[in-house]
Amino acid sequence: MAIACVIGQSPIMAAVPVSKEPDPVPMMTIPAGEFLMGNPEGKGRADEWPQRSVYLDAFAIDQVEVTNERYMAFVATTGHRNPPNPYGTGSLQSVKGIEHLPVVQTTWYDAKAYCSWAKKRLPTEAEWEKAARGTDGRLYPWGNDPATVKRANFDREWDEEKTLHPVGSLPDGDSPYGVKDMAGNAREWVSDWYDADYYRHAPERNPQGPDKKGVVRSIRGGSWHSPLADIATSARGRGGFALQTHGTGFRCARSLEGDGQQK
Repeated sequence: MAIACVIGQSPIMAAVPVSKEPDPVPMMTIPAGEFLMGNPEGKGRADEWPQRSVYLDAFAIDQVEVTNERYMAFVATTGHRNPPNPYGTGSLQSVKGIEHLPVVQTTWYDAKAYCSWAKKRLPTEAEWEKAARGTDGRLYPWGNDPATVKRANFDREWDEEKTLHPVGSLPDGDSPYGVKDMAGNAREWVSDWYDADYYRHAPERNPQGPDKKGVVRSIRGGSWHSPLADIATSARGRGGFALQTHGTGFRCARSLEGDGQQK
């Protein structure tokens, strides 16, 4: 595994041997500490209220979304279900030249299974948001400046073979920690159950999402088709855990202190 260490808000890559990693993708270290999560009442949507300071232990998160190439290695090794290709026209192997696009058409269970195989886990909603916005409550991963096509892949109509971007291809949109594609391209499953009122009673340290069960999980980050409001760092999405769409993928995380978090 390659993990980037963060001093302040500047990513610095530190190479480590990766030969024994099933998923040797660079990961970025998000240091322990507090950050601003959510939005003040009156801004954004009601499920983002209230804004509050949340403490998280240190963790690492994949620098980029899981790609078709990486996902197919998982399928080949484990025999896991083969998802449709991004265009829904056949199996993932049936289309060439999509190796570096984010894998989509994955359910929450697919994402969880992949991360477990990779000796990782899905990030929590809080971890995802901190990795996307840093500690200063910024509107987008790159800051508060307007979204542009050089910063995010969003608000596009369907255009087969041109809709999704190869992961990491918009460096102007990187987060303060050097995490890529946190606004647009593919929406991303996280571990939490979804509850519109969760922020009003969530713990201030290492929130894991609501305890309730059900069928609806949280999704973050917006996709290539999402409007501007949905690619904000605080924007919350949701979907049934069996949902699979042209724009929903994931990335994995790993705990760096104490026991791995998993819900």
